[in-house]
Amino acid sequence: MAKLPVVYILTNSRNGSLYTGVTSNLQKRVWEHKNNFVDGFSKQYSTHMLVYYETHDIMINAITREKQIKDWKRAWKIHLIEKANPYWRDLYPEIV
Repeated sequence: MAKLPVVYILTNSRNGSLYTGVTSNLQKRVWEHKNNFVDGFSKQYSTHMLVYYETHDIMINAITREKQIKDWKRAWKIHLIEKANPYWRDLYPEIV
């Protein structure tokens, strides 16, 4: 996967804890989450499953979108995930 600005959502299970982040290297960043190299919320709640991501042309757009999603109600985030990934599959194998 090419290096592009990406907003992503991780979880620990279907309808579990949700972590929203932004990166320019999704494959590397999710690998870091999965292997507990990222301290904080993701490590504490074991949000290691990539269930949603969207690419952007420039980083400022990705950062703006990340902030928007973080401000959303939980139900809206779940709807966003289920619209693209109704079975909450871990999408990581698709990006490696």
